[in-house]
Amino acid sequence: MPVDRDRWNACRFDPSSASGHYESYFQRANHPTRPLAWWIRYTMFCPKGQPEATVGELWAIWFDGERGVIAAAKQVVPWERCAFARDRLDVRVGEATLDDRGLRGAAVGAAHAFAWELAYTSPEPPLLLLPANLYGGGFPKAKSLVGSPNAAFTGTITVDGEAHAIDGWVGSQSHNWGSRHTDRYAWGQVAGFDGEPDSFLECATARVKLGPLWTPPLTLLVLRVGGEQIALNSLWQAARARGEVAVGGAEFEWRLASQTRGVAVEARISAPRRAFVGLAYANPPGGVKTCLNSKIARCELRVRRPGHKLLELRSDRAAFEVLTDATDHGVPIVA
Repeated sequence: MPVDRDRWNACRFDPSSASGHYESYFQRANHPTRPLAWWIRYTMFCPKGQPEATVGELWAIWFDGERGVIAAAKQVVPWERCAFARDRLDVRVGEATLDDRGLRGAAVGAAHAFAWELAYTSPEPPLLLLPANLYGGGFPKAKSLVGSPNAAFTGTITVDGEAHAIDGWVGSQSHNWGSRHTDRYAWGQVAGFDGEPDSFLECATARVKLGPLWTPPLTLLVLRVGGEQIALNSLWQAARARGEVAVGGAEFEWRLASQTRGVAVEARISAPRRAFVGLAYANPPGGVKTCLNSKIARCELRVRRPGHKLLELRSDRAAFEVLTDATDHGVPIVA
């Protein structure tokens, strides 16, 4: 398993290429019972045709659903102070580091300051949202996977001088990269449903623009539960599945469903608008995408299989992101 994890977490960036590239390693976790969560991302960004303009980035968010407060920070670091290993998870952005055992560092943004020192373990093999053969090709332009599902984090996160003890919070270490961001997507993740602590869900609904035309919504879903993995993630299956995202009201909602002869999975992921924060993601070909980001969303999921009892799962510790060009969502862009 360690060799496999190294393979999937290896950095894909080619410094000699002028095609443009982004690559991120993000870690996130939730308090087991309270509406508290954090998200920390180590990123490199290379604009198309300008490899000399490559930079490193540190992002951090603290979600406090009890106080109704979200703090976020982004710090840009010159590329000469960064290192991303091409054979394993070993990242440095300025003084901040990340490997397969832990992460430590700090980031100062326009309004908030973060520091973190965290160790983590994961007993599970990587989870691939796409079929394995698509990770080496040109389609899709954006790739995503979970290097360490159900990772348990221990340590401290300090936000604006206030230290928060992280004692066995469960989440993930994830990896994504590409030559351009997906044009539109909703992405979700649950690390442990209520009553099923070893379960894990990774899902996405995406639309891609091919010339003047848009693809229909493509929905991919991988669920681990009860010692089994249900992977509804082939391109054919993604085109047959359903995914509907509603953003802009007081409640943001995403409904998705995918079915084969052997299994049917449907889910609803939702959160109030106040549980989101907006981030500006530069796109390697040019322009900026808006990411609406929450890590304190709710997920309700049903699994139906012939000869099996209906399986109903719930969690208030879901990750829910929407990438959009819309400006009427009502979420402040803070980083």
